[in-house]
Amino acid sequence: MWDWAIWAALIVVGLAGIAAFVLLVVRALEAWRAVQETRRAVVGGLDGFAARAEAAANKLATADDTAELQESLGRLRLSLARLAVLREAIDEAEDTLGGVLAIVPHR
Repeated sequence: MWDWAIWAALIVVGLAGIAAFVLLVVRALEAWRAVQETRRAVVGGLDGFAARAEAAANKLATADDTAELQESLGRLRLSLARLAVLREAIDEAEDTLGGVLAIVPHR
């Protein structure tokens, strides 16, 4: 007489087990997809970070070049100042010797 209750309980337990297994598979697939998306996001973020780091390294190299450029400009200014002094000395010498050179015959 209680046979139908036992069979009904077994069917309910079986259906609950199947539903639990399906839920487990669905959640496992969702977790796997989330892990894959997270991995893609992390790798993409790292690629972006690497690109920004590369750009920063290039800017830093340019900044170093700028320091060298400033040093070169300083040397150039010093050389130009020396050239200006030498030109003044040559102009002075030409002014002093100009009268004498006008008298001396040229070939």
